[in-house]
Amino acid sequence: MTTTSRVLFITLSNIGDLVMTTPTLVALHEAYPQARFDIVADPRSSELLSRCPFLGDLVHRVKQHGKLGMLNLVHALRAQRYEAIVDLRTDFLPWLLHGRQRSARWQAKELGLHAVEQHFAIGARVLPHVPAIPDARIWLSDADRSLAAQTLVGLPGTRRLIVAPGANWPGKRWSLANYTALANLLREDFDSLVLLGNAADAADGHRMQETLALPTLNLMGRTSLIEASAVLECGTLFVGNDSGLGHLAAAAGVTSVTLFGPGQPLRYRPWGSKATIVLAPDLALDRLTPEVVATHVRAQLTVPAP
Repeated sequence: MTTTSRVLFITLSNIGDLVMTTPTLVALHEAYPQARFDIVADPRSSELLSRCPFLGDLVHRVKQHGKLGMLNLVHALRAQRYEAIVDLRTDFLPWLLHGRQRSARWQAKELGLHAVEQHFAIGARVLPHVPAIPDARIWLSDADRSLAAQTLVGLPGTRRLIVAPGANWPGKRWSLANYTALANLLREDFDSLVLLGNAADAADGHRMQETLALPTLNLMGRTSLIEASAVLECGTLFVGNDSGLGHLAAAAGVTSVTLFGPGQPLRYRPWGSKATIVLAPDLALDRLTPEVVATHVRAQLTVPAP
């Protein structure tokens, strides 16, 4: 294999789903260290791949473009010959392209219940051996880290609690009152608090700030995905709902506590050596108390680094 060889990796769309494919991407790179990786992704999350040091071409697949969009995608990708093609999204695309090895979902042997394990089983078919599954990963530049440090420079101390109270549907949202109560319970354990979320969460952040005891920086709606990842990397501990930011926290390597009510934690919990979850009683988040979550947070603060 020459230094110009290429691997094609077809990933998923949503933020959390894409993050859960990165362990497979990391393992593939370790098996093909000289290859450039062309990646098919979605515009809503592809920014998270933009700093990947072995990235070749980043190609967008837009589902809304329908059959014509798929034909254009096939035409563009057929211009390249690939050492391996790993498709985590479709069951047919690799066989329309030029690849020495191909793998898609229908061929994979089960490695476990978690989505990361299911993705990894697909990639494993083109690996010389099956390694232990690595943590999820987000790549950042020195400039990204410098910008995050500048953003946080006005906050006191270094013990930063990062909170993300948003989620993509109401059933996954622990209440703002509970998050506020939790932050106030932890006021002796942290020096400051950072609120992360999208623009739709910004008003919630302003409401929380009015009653928070900790010095607070509200970054809701003010960061890109890469910027949010760099801020997370600067945190001491993350608490949030079952959402994309929980997966970003795990990939950033920060100690994280994700709250699960309805959902499938065995399949979708954040994947990382410092990622933990709290299950609500009877999967009802309104039955999960701030005191219970605070106890779990304090326990994580005493866990030695892996």
